[in-house]
Amino acid sequence: MAFYDDLLVATEDARNDLLSIPFIQMGGAGQLSLESYTAFLAQAYHHVKHTTPLLMSTGGRLPERLEWLREAIGEYIEEEMGHQEWILNDIAACGLDKEAVRGDTPLPATEMMVAYAYDTIHRNNPVGFFGMVLVLEGTSVALATNAAGNIQQALNLPATAFSYLNSHGSLDISHVDFYEGLMNKLDNDADKQAVIHCARMVYKLYGDIFRSLPLITLETHNGN
Repeated sequence: MAFYDDLLVATEDARNDLLSIPFIQMGGAGQLSLESYTAFLAQAYHHVKHTTPLLMSTGGRLPERLEWLREAIGEYIEEEMGHQEWILNDIAACGLDKEAVRGDTPLPATEMMVAYAYDTIHRNNPVGFFGMVLVLEGTSVALATNAAGNIQQALNLPATAFSYLNSHGSLDISHVDFYEGLMNKLDNDADKQAVIHCARMVYKLYGDIFRSLPLITLETHNGN
């Protein structure tokens, strides 16, 4: 089996645990209140703003034998730059103060996931960071576009409140194909195990963010 297939098998249980979280299930069904949706966006901002710095850190620490991977990171950086501002604009379209969100402290779970990503790059194996890429991009493709449409309809929000979810649902389909090709090119067992380990950890840490968000359904919000 190609390594990408091995990676999916090795992380399947962790991925299923994430996808079974009630917040994600209700978001996909369009059952979340505005408070829950904007709480999700706020935490997304606080980790997405680290995507480019994390990619840069990874590229800077790769060994020369992985020059091809460093070049691929350059493409990722070009694609990911500025996405955190999309999220803040979505928050503003929901009627909230995006500058207040920018200045807020993230939830502990969000801080922990970001800190673990930096730790993986600087203390362990920088290739492991691609385990986090699997989690965030794979989850986007599975959930984002469907959830965006359902939440928009339920909350009667403008399309401008969903640029982050909509873009990642479609954009990351091509990203996943690109990612699969990169992972299948890895030929070092330690690198492969680092990716698997980081992915399993980030599935849990990312899940902890969703477990920490206020789960306010439309029924609860409306008092039904």
